[in-house]
Amino acid sequence: MKKNFLKICVFVAVAGLSSCTKDLDRMPTNATTSEVAYKTLDGYKQVLAKVYGSFALPGNNGTGSSDLAGIDPGQADFLRLFWNAQELPTEEAACVWNDPGIPDFHNMNWTSNNVLLAALYNRSLFHVTIANEFLRESTDEKISSRGFTGKDADDIRTFRAEARFLRAFEYWVLMDLFANPPFVTENDPIGKYIPPQTNRTALFKYVESELLAIEPLVVKARNNEYARVDQAAVWSLLARLYLNAEVYLGKGNGKYTEAITYSSKVINAGYALKSDYKGLFLADNDVNNPEIILPIVYDGVKVQNNGGTTFIINAAINGDMNPASFGVPGGGWGGNRSTKALPDLFTDHSGATDKRAMFYGTKADIDDPAQFTDGLRVIKYRNVTSTGVTPPAPGGAFSSVDFPLFRLAEQYLIYAEAVKRGGAGGDENTAIGYLNALLERAYGNKSADITGYNLDYILAERGRELYWEAFRRSDLIRFEKFTAGTYVWPWKGGIKEGRGVESFRTIYPIPATDLTANPSLKQNTGY
Repeated sequence: MKKNFLKICVFVAVAGLSSCTKDLDRMPTNATTSEVAYKTLDGYKQVLAKVYGSFALPGNNGTGSSDLAGIDPGQADFLRLFWNAQELPTEEAACVWNDPGIPDFHNMNWTSNNVLLAALYNRSLFHVTIANEFLRESTDEKISSRGFTGKDADDIRTFRAEARFLRAFEYWVLMDLFANPPFVTENDPIGKYIPPQTNRTALFKYVESELLAIEPLVVKARNNEYARVDQAAVWSLLARLYLNAEVYLGKGNGKYTEAITYSSKVINAGYALKSDYKGLFLADNDVNNPEIILPIVYDGVKVQNNGGTTFIINAAINGDMNPASFGVPGGGWGGNRSTKALPDLFTDHSGATDKRAMFYGTKADIDDPAQFTDGLRVIKYRNVTSTGVTPPAPGGAFSSVDFPLFRLAEQYLIYAEAVKRGGAGGDENTAIGYLNALLERAYGNKSADITGYNLDYILAERGRELYWEAFRRSDLIRFEKFTAGTYVWPWKGGIKEGRGVESFRTIYPIPATDLTANPSLKQNTGY
């Protein structure tokens, strides 16, 4: 099912977009004029596919190209950049590589010159840019002037709503990680326009208003093509946004009632937990999977990219682990593994086995950060199907595992946390039922069921359920544990026993290159 829309994403010829440049002149350039590209309904869908495809591809030619200047294409994929920024500064992952920017994450000493943070920042803004371009070409005036009427016109309006969601998602990323990025929409001038800086409060209100505005405009939940936005994706991002409102808006500005409202909408939309947890992260996770709400699609033939799940799988294994058994016979890069604190999360229930704990190795302690065999390796993602088949991939190193941006289990956890934090309209017994549903899948029985919970339990359970899915940094910040000296893990802050770091590191710096290019920008506090 994923292959149909994916073919459009990869082979679209109309979206040959330029690299980001230092002066923020991010107008996409194209050999095909807009009047040709948008002449037909299929043309609109092809350009929309590029907006989606910018999640999964570093550039128009897979591994050999990048939409971003100044970074190797293999590191320019959105998910690889986002995953590094969300996982490597936490107890869930540590990397042995010394590539520029990587050691800064676990040492928690990054600066505004970190090339990987700059690439993530530019990748998100680039995605905003191509969404803006699509939105300029899909106004009612443009649709009418090109002769579209009836269902075709309505379909284009639906495409437009989806592009607005993708833009809102990237603005959420920028708000969560960088707080105060530049801001531009389809209504701003094209070309040498220098975008003004926004702030978290204004950006929160904008993302919220966009999501609420498009909620009735996108396809109903579970009624769109696989890997395309529907109402449940909108509700999911709203629930996530509201759960973190006190981080974005300040203490006393919680929106836990709203988090309950929108997580409940998703929960009641007909999704269900996939019966086998490990099946969520296999190469056929696009088939018979009632849990995933919106994924990033990858394909070992059509999306040859050293980022995405190709990166997650290969970086977690090396040659001594038989890469072929992980569906990457030509792979195994030996980079990322866990700190001891991650497997320790799975020791809460003695005498039973949590099947979500998927680790390889015997040495949980990291005595030498440069040794891949120090620390347990995470084997949660495998490029094989549920029947053990390895999908085709030239060179044998590329993954066909889709990455879940949103899935039902997260909404269960949002509901439970928002109830415990005092949100109205929820019920603690209902929340316990959702948490027990996760536990019963994890253990295969009711042996680990709970009768009550607190917020510390929620943070630990989010770690068990959502580890290596690019949540942990945001979670630790919300629970005030990310920089704190009262909660440490091995090598936090660059020392073996771990240490607290400066509180300003809950926000990443605006890249130095953009500060130079855009005089309207002010650096985030502490950098």
